[in-house]
Amino acid sequence: MKTIKPHFRFNRAQRGGVLLLVLLILILLWVYHFMDFSEKPAFNTSSEEIATLQKQLDSLRAAETAAKKPKIYPFNPNFITDYKAYTLGLSTEEFDRLRKFRSTDQWINSAADFKKVTQVSDSLLAVISPYFKFPEWVTNPKPKINNHTYYNTEKPYAQKIDLNKATREQLQQVSGIGKAYSDRIVKYREKLGGFADDLQLYQVYGLDAAVVKRALLQFTVKTPKAIDKMNINTASASDIATIPSISFELAKEIWEYRKLRERVSDISELQKIEGLSKSKLQLFQLYLYAE
Repeated sequence: MKTIKPHFRFNRAQRGGVLLLVLLILILLWVYHFMDFSEKPAFNTSSEEIATLQKQLDSLRAAETAAKKPKIYPFNPNFITDYKAYTLGLSTEEFDRLRKFRSTDQWINSAADFKKVTQVSDSLLAVISPYFKFPEWVTNPKPKINNHTYYNTEKPYAQKIDLNKATREQLQQVSGIGKAYSDRIVKYREKLGGFADDLQLYQVYGLDAAVVKRALLQFTVKTPKAIDKMNINTASASDIATIPSISFELAKEIWEYRKLRERVSDISELQKIEGLSKSKLQLFQLYLYAE
């Protein structure tokens, strides 16, 4: 007990320090119990001004997200690629069904046909079908007439209309040729200075081969334009490029093919060029010869 130092044996300065410490503790306890230390927000987030700003931010974010999405332009669903199918949201199985259907030379002519073939969901069809673009003869078919033999039976040569003299109205009598295509045929005929052969009708941009076949049942070239044929073994790439509907790239391939083999014995040899269609080869035979 003798080792414990009584309070009253502290000196005056020490007693003052102890008293000050006790007073400080009491003040802190009072502050702790009676003061509110909860954090208050810097501004009221529920105010009308903040709500308006939040809506504006949300709309800007939504607009930015929409702008990043790939844009969809009108397209013919018969000719979509695998990448196009991917961007539209089609699964691999759905696109394979479409490709298999088209490989049998069948055509999709409506949104209902597309759904039946691909088996896409109604929700996806509702999104992409407004962008389907079909040929004019599908979307605006001509009224059927009772005399179906007009479209299915070939007229004798004497009864056929000269393709170089046919009017727009006469051309529009063929199923699949409306005002737009009849205008395009006449303009292409004027560009050529007149058709030299029925084959040139196949070169009219966008005109389906089946429609051309129907047209040639009723029309033919009776007053052909004379063509100055070129010798393929002496013609330059620029000369070959003057053939209507032939690009300079293809003309250059033909010229390089001839240069590589020194000469071409027959125009039919050109079918060995990769990507050269049968119709293009037939067109070449109107303008080129081998000698």
